[in-house]
Amino acid sequence: MVGGGFAGVACARAVGKLDANLQVTLVTGGKSFSASPFSNSVIAGLREPAQQAFTYGAVAAAGIRVVTEMAVSADPEARTVALAGGGNLPYDRLVIAPGVGMKWNAIAGYSETAAEKMPHAWTGGAQVMLLRRQLEAMPDGGLVVIAAPATPYRCPPAPYERASLIAHYLKAKKPRSKVLILDAKDTYSKQHLYEEAWPQLYPGLIERVPLSAAGNVTSVDPATMTVKTDFEDYKAAVANIIPPQKAADIAAHAGVADRTGWCPIEPVAFESTLQPGIHVLGDAALMGAMPKAAHAAAVQGRVCAAAVVARLRDRAPDEPQLDNLCYSLAAPDWGFVETNKYRPENGLLTALPGAINTSPLGARPDVRAAEARSDEAWFRTLTAELFS
Repeated sequence: MVGGGFAGVACARAVGKLDANLQVTLVTGGKSFSASPFSNSVIAGLREPAQQAFTYGAVAAAGIRVVTEMAVSADPEARTVALAGGGNLPYDRLVIAPGVGMKWNAIAGYSETAAEKMPHAWTGGAQVMLLRRQLEAMPDGGLVVIAAPATPYRCPPAPYERASLIAHYLKAKKPRSKVLILDAKDTYSKQHLYEEAWPQLYPGLIERVPLSAAGNVTSVDPATMTVKTDFEDYKAAVANIIPPQKAADIAAHAGVADRTGWCPIEPVAFESTLQPGIHVLGDAALMGAMPKAAHAAAVQGRVCAAAVVARLRDRAPDEPQLDNLCYSLAAPDWGFVETNKYRPENGLLTALPGAINTSPLGARPDVRAAEARSDEAWFRTLTAELFS
């Protein structure tokens, strides 16, 4: 297994439980994992980075070999994974769950160097804390610009949760400031819920410019903190540029990413359609209707584990039914939830008719607060299950 996040750990632990005779190696790329859910709360000063960090001691204690080096490529013919330190690991079946990488220069002027001044804060760790420190240092009255990408990208509602929680911080600490969302699309996940909440929670603090009103960011200038669209230039005090994304680099180096940068898979065993014997999970994969989200990744990991064990036993895997549970916050005590179910159909994961269930409009504040508490409970449960 390559990837020490929700999908990779869920798959590794599930394979170990299904067949104790199999040797399972998890290549994590580091000694700890920084979780993306609730990272927006870290940016807004509502949580600390330590609450997002999880180590692999319990995974190793479950009998899984944990390798904390970075995997840099895979050779499907030799069936080996190359490590950054120069070593190679053999495999019979390989599961890759590497998460996302940024499409640098997809926005003119935006590069890894530019991200040190205009952070994306989309992969946890140092980038998240950089954005938080910039908000803390910003004078009252400054403009916070968030550039939201076109789909697909990791966690569809996350840019709008981020805008909300930054507005929560500004309302308390810097009330003359404002959040401007420049959006590369017209519609987004949970839009009706956010656009109901913002006037109630943050009147006048959040503005969104959609694609149809020239919201797509075409270029940036980190030296002047200028963010440009086709028709306007915006001078930001803080610029959070979330660029278009792709599967992390190892996907291309393993030959499982196509020209889009993502990884096409067949939806029963999550096996690559480009490289037999390699399975791709989580944010890196093209999953059809199933979103790139933490809960979805963990569910995929468990389903893939059963399919891998079946294939190693020369059996056809069972056709799965998968679910996703997606919480989002508009404030620390104002949450939403959406659930859905998916099944393989015509080579993709498709949503089951009538299975979607979303928080209703017009709910009382105590209902929203209960959903926010459920969000925290979900996160505690999932991370305890995988990392404890």
